[in-house]
Amino acid sequence: MERVMDIPELEQFIGREFPQLGDDFKIEALTEDGVEVRLRTRDKHLRPGGTVSGPSMFALADIGMYLAILARIGPVALAVTTNCSIDFMRKPAAAADMICHTRLLKLGRVLAVGDVLIYSEGQKAPVARASLTYSIPPKVD
Repeated sequence: MERVMDIPELEQFIGREFPQLGDDFKIEALTEDGVEVRLRTRDKHLRPGGTVSGPSMFALADIGMYLAILARIGPVALAVTTNCSIDFMRKPAAAADMICHTRLLKLGRVLAVGDVLIYSEGQKAPVARASLTYSIPPKVD
């Protein structure tokens, strides 16, 4: 799938449209079929016991898939999540950054479908897996 936005363009778009995210997320790489994004884990992302919270991992999966789609369709702010299923498979390392690897499986005219694997930095096995579907608004000419 051909990319139409590069990392600096994606970062500018997110900074402009979603300033509330601050610098929580960092785009590590654009891949052939997705994107790699890092969650810079801080105290606000932790739950009791020092592990990364489920909502923080969900946010990472969601922003990862959103960026993978935008990299291919351009700055479409109203592309929205219509479905997400996430499996938490193992406990993340205490307070470690989280890294998500997205893979677009289908990028159609109105729907995009993809998979996400989330890793805790320093661990080889994924800690979570998500499947997401996005609705893409019609193009306005």
